[in-house]
Amino acid sequence: LTVKARHILETADVVVYDYLANKVFLDYCRDDAEILYVGKKGGDHTLPQDKINDLLVEKAGQGKTVARLKGGDPYVFGRGGEEAEELLEAGVGFEYVPGVTSAVAAAGYAGIPITHRQYASSVSFITGHEDPTKAESAHDWEALARSASTLVFFMGMKNLPDIAANLMKHGLAADTPVALVRWGTTCQHSSLVADLATVADKAKEAAFKSPSLIIVGQVVRLKDTLTWFERR
Repeated sequence: LTVKARHILETADVVVYDYLANKVFLDYCRDDAEILYVGKKGGDHTLPQDKINDLLVEKAGQGKTVARLKGGDPYVFGRGGEEAEELLEAGVGFEYVPGVTSAVAAAGYAGIPITHRQYASSVSFITGHEDPTKAESAHDWEALARSASTLVFFMGMKNLPDIAANLMKHGLAADTPVALVRWGTTCQHSSLVADLATVADKAKEAAFKSPSLIIVGQVVRLKDTLTWFERR
């Protein structure tokens, strides 16, 4: 949590928070602040997105200072951009406060630097939430498989078998290392390492579930050496 984010939580009249936001951060809120949970977990939505947008506009329209607390960074697969657009359309001013994305933090806690001079000079952040039955994927699987990038898939556990199959189908080697990191940086943190060909089966055997990141690439080879958090 940044110093600025803490200050905002300490001064806000209303705090609207998500499932992946660390509840410990709510301890910074004022005793008289209105705390509202609007989390989404799998298909279970406390409020649909349009109702969340309406709630933010409503509370701000009452002259209140509203803090929207998300897990990670609100502009990295957090729908923060959509909410900001809705606020502007309603004539509500807003301020964006950067967060630390799980792609960096959870990977780092698992001992995986997402870039490394020897293994990867670029990284791609990809949604794994895409419907596998769609006639045409929004992803350029060939480009992803051909790149030397570290690939980080968010919200992809349900589609893990399809993600692995698509990458191999388009040329990524079956022995490419893959790491799964669940609840990264928290006391529930856990991880699993396999290769692209076996990761879906091993995840199923281990009952490895969301919320998890999928990290694909040669940087995963550093995990055994740099796994400082799990070693503790």
